[in-house]
Amino acid sequence: MRAFQELVDEAAAADVSGWSFDWLNGRATEQRPPWRYSRLLAFELIEYFRGPLPHERFARDPHREVAAARRSGLEIVELRTTRCRMEFFEIGAVVYTLRKCAWWVLNFAVERHRARLERLDAHIRTHGTFVAHSTRTLIEVSRVPRRKAQQ
Repeated sequence: MRAFQELVDEAAAADVSGWSFDWLNGRATEQRPPWRYSRLLAFELIEYFRGPLPHERFARDPHREVAAARRSGLEIVELRTTRCRMEFFEIGAVVYTLRKCAWWVLNFAVERHRARLERLDAHIRTHGTFVAHSTRTLIEVSRVPRRKAQQ
């Protein structure tokens, strides 16, 4: 494996505009949900940098979101939740992902998080991977037809 600084510099310079994650090919993998729509929330990786987030971990409760959708006049067609395994094979993949998904670790910067990145790099070099999980929820809804006012 290449040196820590080389991997970090390459990831820090990589283009993160758009919604393509092709740069991660061969560097990280993520199990895909059984449906095509993807909503990514990788708490293990987020919490590695931000610390424990017990309230945020459960803030996206699918059942509360379903209730809110129903209150808004929507009919629930389908609700599916799945947990997908993510594996990072090098520290550059972590840096790229945190730059790409900027809402995961607000104000992420290599220099600000260097010590944690170095510890995570050591973990990856020792164990061959860093495993995290993303939780994805699919809520398919349809509008409930409005009833015509009675005349």
